[in-house]
Amino acid sequence: MSQPFTKTPIEPLPPETNATAHKIVDAAFAVHKNLGPGLLESVYEVCLVHELIKRGLAVKQQLAVPILYDNIRLDGGLRLDLLVEDRVIVELKTVDLVLPVHKAQVLTYLKLTGHRLALLINFNAHLIKNGIFRIIL
Repeated sequence: MSQPFTKTPIEPLPPETNATAHKIVDAAFAVHKNLGPGLLESVYEVCLVHELIKRGLAVKQQLAVPILYDNIRLDGGLRLDLLVEDRVIVELKTVDLVLPVHKAQVLTYLKLTGHRLALLINFNAHLIKNGIFRIIL
């Protein structure tokens, strides 16, 4: 007789992670307020990094994400746009519409890195609040 399926409860995010996410969102609002939509992703990235550093946060840019395949660590060319405080992944977009594939990309980054929280930020949104997506693993 098989055992009934029991789902392991997910631990809540640490308060530090939520506090970091809040600062990232605040910084994204500042960048969008100053620049508006319509620029290249790279422009928003450098400005957001500047805002995050002003807020005292440690930021890593274009961080390589290795792939473990067939028990071998491979470089598949995956890069995180930003990793903030070694706890929150930030994926930046400048697209007309955030698609399910964009969210799937971020979810995959969470799985590959072991991090639990990511923010997908689309700076091409007319209102930045409509361009920020919180993705939790």
